[in-house]
Amino acid sequence: MKSSHKRYTVTAALPYANGPKHLGHLAGAYLPADAYVRYLRSRKKDVVFVSGSDEHGTAIANQALKEKISPQEIIDKYHRINKESFEKLGISFDIYHRTSEPIHHETAAAFFTELYNKGYLKGTETEQYYDAASGKFLADRYITGTCPKCQYHAAYGDQCERCGSDLTPTELIEPRSVLSGSKPELRKTNNWFLPMDELQPRIEAYIESHRHWKPTVYGQCRSWLNEGLKPRAMTRDLDWGVKVPLPEAEGKVMYVWFDAPIGYISATRQWAIDHQKNWEPYWKDKDTKLVHFLGKDNIVFHCITFPLMLMLHGDYILPEDVPANEFMNLEGEKMSTSRGWSIEMHEYINDFPGKVDVLRYYLLSILPEQKDSEFTWKDFQARNNNELVAILGNFVNRALVLTHKFCGGKVPSAGHNTEADLALIAEMAEFPGRVGAYIEQFRFRDALMEMMNLARLGNKYLADTEPWKIVKTQPERAAHILHLSLQLCASLSALCFPFLPNTAADIADMLNIGIPDWDHAGKTNLLKGGDSIKEAHLLFARVEDEVVENQLKKLREKAAALSPAPATSETTIQSAKEAITYEAFSAMDLRIAQVLEAEKVTGTDKLLKLLIDTGLDKRTIVSGIAQYYAPEQLPGKKVLVLVNLEPRKIRGIESKGMILMAEDASGKLSLVCPVEDVNPGSVVK
Repeated sequence: MKSSHKRYTVTAALPYANGPKHLGHLAGAYLPADAYVRYLRSRKKDVVFVSGSDEHGTAIANQALKEKISPQEIIDKYHRINKESFEKLGISFDIYHRTSEPIHHETAAAFFTELYNKGYLKGTETEQYYDAASGKFLADRYITGTCPKCQYHAAYGDQCERCGSDLTPTELIEPRSVLSGSKPELRKTNNWFLPMDELQPRIEAYIESHRHWKPTVYGQCRSWLNEGLKPRAMTRDLDWGVKVPLPEAEGKVMYVWFDAPIGYISATRQWAIDHQKNWEPYWKDKDTKLVHFLGKDNIVFHCITFPLMLMLHGDYILPEDVPANEFMNLEGEKMSTSRGWSIEMHEYINDFPGKVDVLRYYLLSILPEQKDSEFTWKDFQARNNNELVAILGNFVNRALVLTHKFCGGKVPSAGHNTEADLALIAEMAEFPGRVGAYIEQFRFRDALMEMMNLARLGNKYLADTEPWKIVKTQPERAAHILHLSLQLCASLSALCFPFLPNTAADIADMLNIGIPDWDHAGKTNLLKGGDSIKEAHLLFARVEDEVVENQLKKLREKAAALSPAPATSETTIQSAKEAITYEAFSAMDLRIAQVLEAEKVTGTDKLLKLLIDTGLDKRTIVSGIAQYYAPEQLPGKKVLVLVNLEPRKIRGIESKGMILMAEDASGKLSLVCPVEDVNPGSVVK
């Protein structure tokens, strides 16, 4: 917890105001950022925490087209929904701003002008796709097509969201306009490019000086640099965005990934105006630590593009840490609002009133810090019942109830410390340092576990000393045990604060104190003998099976309602993949197998565990077909299996092979079965 920084500027990725945000977004950036900032504030650090709605770019314009309203109506609607959701979930931004505000347009225009005047933005004539039917040049995200690298059929013109490859629109196979669905044509236009290829040595030196970043972050940056940076257009032929401040750029706006990160700066400027502060030290003083929280899909923009812009401008500090997270999946599948396979923030708030800290605890316990993680309602229930209720809530309740029962609701005075007491006091003193060290390393899961270990320590201490048994024969000893237990409760209030702010306040309120500062936690003088405490009430309630079943049912129904419509004769069929050699095909061992047993995988809605006879052996395969086949339908069926697929564990079950399915244009899966009866093990050629 040694830090030489005078102040901190902490940002959380600006979410697009094109729809409500789900719990995967919350876990990816906003919740860990909030825990970090609350910790810094508890240690009396000078910190500003900024975010806000990203209200420009094609994502907004596309949503406006879908909902048949103006882009302004879209951003007003979703900015309000997301801002209110963040507030109710305890995300304590100092300011949640908007990139549509005049101060942002002014800040972005000044930044663009500075880089242009220094010669870093170069006007270049290029060929760009034009939609004749709509009469418009098409920005990258107005074009979809097949990715040339992974064959994904719905890649965008700037990036494939399946394989993550950086693309240009002209690389797409069979491009289509999002506006009209027609094939666009190439026409000449002029835009301003950042020559990232020429500037690569500068950004490469910066990345190499930050090898301490998470392996995912450093590795992704290294991959881009190894591939070689390319010039990237910083302007677009679009009518929605920050206008390019050049007379010859009429009808053009800034690329959204040029103006969006500048939104952190404009938000800080507005915060400073609102609080009569000077914004510049938070962005220009070398004693300030700049930290970006975001999901892994935004790494390149925050680690390469934006730092390069800041370097070229010359007046700004660079990000010191970028603790990007991986993705959080839901019940065995990737979260997707468009497919209905998601839990929106506002949905949780409505369905679980008063249970904000339960969500915060669960998400922090499964944060995708090093690899993708998974939210399941069964695990949510288990963590609540077995940890929050049984450990944290139980200890605080026992300590307060016993104090009221045996000490009249007053903090007992300290007595003589036994060896067990001294061991407790020594260990208590170590917890703030342990938890804080993990937070400063952005290891929030470990930090949360360490905080809970303090509650476990309290439970063990009460169980070992049993003050209820000795209160009549050794009243002073029993009183001292409760004195130390209440001091531990006060420390828990402090250490809870970054993670469970409502719980921290609740514990402190029952103890009749304010939440202690971090540097006071772990001490035994947080409460004074004779002080009154309030009646105890339960911090957490059990989550019952019925609640879990209702949430799973709701999720299935939402996904079904948003599933693609059945295919029609006009449905576009995905183009064929690249040709492979006969040797590549012959390396696959395809056989007919017979299903012997089938059962659902516990805690999922889409996975089945199948025991199959391949003719070579009997083996287990996990397959995501539970939406299309009930377990009782499958035993006896002959199916097509890729036998020599490398085994992998799915939900803890080793799956040896893959059942091959046919997928129609609506996404429905069907078994591929032989038309005549053949024996298991028959080879498919």
